[in-house]
Amino acid sequence: MTTRHGINWDKAQVLFAAERERFATRRPRSRALSQQAAEHLAFGVPLHWMNDWSTPFSLYVDWAKGARFRDVDGFDYTDFCLGDTGAMFGHAPEPVARALAEQGAKGFTAMLPSEDAVWVSRELARRFGLPFWQFAMSATDANRFVLRWARAATGRSKVLVFNGCYHGTVDDVFVDLVDGQPRQRDSLLGQVYDLTQHTRVVEFNDLAALEAALADGEVACVLAEPAMTNIGMVLPEPGYWEAAQAIIRRHGALLVIDETHTISTGPGGYTRAHGLAPDAFVLGKPVGGGVPCAVYGFSAELAERVQAAKRNAPPGHSGVGTTLTANLLAMAAMRATLAEVMSDAAYAHMFALAERLAAGLRAAITRHGVPWCVTQVGARTEFQFAAQAPRNGSEAERILDSALEQVIHLYLLNRGLLITPFHNMILVCPDTTAADVDRLLQAFDEVLTAII
Repeated sequence: MTTRHGINWDKAQVLFAAERERFATRRPRSRALSQQAAEHLAFGVPLHWMNDWSTPFSLYVDWAKGARFRDVDGFDYTDFCLGDTGAMFGHAPEPVARALAEQGAKGFTAMLPSEDAVWVSRELARRFGLPFWQFAMSATDANRFVLRWARAATGRSKVLVFNGCYHGTVDDVFVDLVDGQPRQRDSLLGQVYDLTQHTRVVEFNDLAALEAALADGEVACVLAEPAMTNIGMVLPEPGYWEAAQAIIRRHGALLVIDETHTISTGPGGYTRAHGLAPDAFVLGKPVGGGVPCAVYGFSAELAERVQAAKRNAPPGHSGVGTTLTANLLAMAAMRATLAEVMSDAAYAHMFALAERLAAGLRAAITRHGVPWCVTQVGARTEFQFAAQAPRNGSEAERILDSALEQVIHLYLLNRGLLITPFHNMILVCPDTTAADVDRLLQAFDEVLTAII
């Protein structure tokens, strides 16, 4: 018998083959659409990473509402992926759908502000504590723009990220630690210059490494998720951010907090929940209820430096912004989301269900005796293939097992339960019910039984 992370890998492979066959035979319409898509879509999908699911061909969605969606073959699913946070507050929230319909009748984009922009900026300042805001079409764009502003404001060229970080597809962040040395990520396509010239990388939770990397005063900003989420969740150790912020300030660098995933922590994000004081703040994905948009905020001091940099620059394109940024539809969606969807009541519901989910996962893991653990950030929960939660990106990477993940994910999918295809992240939303969580826990227990 071959064992892998405490399970019988021989059994798991047999199960996976059976689940792939089950998926394929029951979804002729998705299969047909996948075959048609291959004629004109590169990689057979609209974006190549849509092939990263565990299915033998793409699952095509017919409709999605709240915590549920239906595929084109008529199967219904409870969605615990929720667009990998894009639909963290449920699919097509009614206030957002209504706002889009109303604004759609009045215009989509004009490259001029609407009244909604004023309301949204005030609410962002109240909610997140930074007084000045700008907008983008995605968190990737927002991070890219903030890096430009940070470099312009400080006159420094370098940025610092944490090993295994996730900040969208910003070129600067694709640097890893390999055997303790910075190296441009091997998977990055088409990169023509060495990113390590301007990007430094250290391990999360390593204060000494952070201090050493900032000591020469060349780093413009530290770009960080307050808890790492995309290499498997990695939480900050007690006191880490208090000490890290002091180090960053001492060396004259800026702190940029990317809350695109950790907004699961609460209405004001991890920043407000844990008393962080970033110089800049980025949020994308769910801030428009699933409509493409993002926001980034500045402290008063940084806003003054940013505006001075722009005033003192030669006339011409700054390299910041896109034509459809802050379009009328996006602003209406953000106003509806912030006013009616991202509420204290919604978070309270989500937190209670996430606690129920985390407790149930831990109970199943203990019952089956597998050396796994469960990590939670508010409404975001993950089971990980290690007895102890990882404390940095290198530890998190070592316990990833995409083959085992796919076995579990496909078993759940075939029983009408979707979780995120990248590692084992599970989200609940305001429309998720206790019965949904219990059904997921039952299926999780069943798949463990089948592969041990």
